[in-house]
Amino acid sequence: MTLENTSKTKKLAFSILFDALGYVSFIFPPFDFVWAPASAWLMTKLYKGRKGKIAATISFVEEALPFFDVIPTFTLMWLYTFVFSSEKVTEETIIDVS
Repeated sequence: MTLENTSKTKKLAFSILFDALGYVSFIFPPFDFVWAPASAWLMTKLYKGRKGKIAATISFVEEALPFFDVIPTFTLMWLYTFVFSSEKVTEETIIDVS
């Protein structure tokens, strides 16, 4: 599964969806046992490199600790990557001709 080559608008949609999934633990607290490692793995798939690994660690800790689930980690990472970062982000356009 490669999410790192998706467009920035799709990454934003995925980020909002993944942050919303994190709120499930308010209704069903044991969901954090599954969601904390899954969110870290998804973060590394959305954002490659050192930034992605750091964000995955933060995401794991944030989802594993109680009462920190309100922080939208995926959306904040999207904002950091595409809005606030001074690093030039290149998008790859993938054309499927099948």
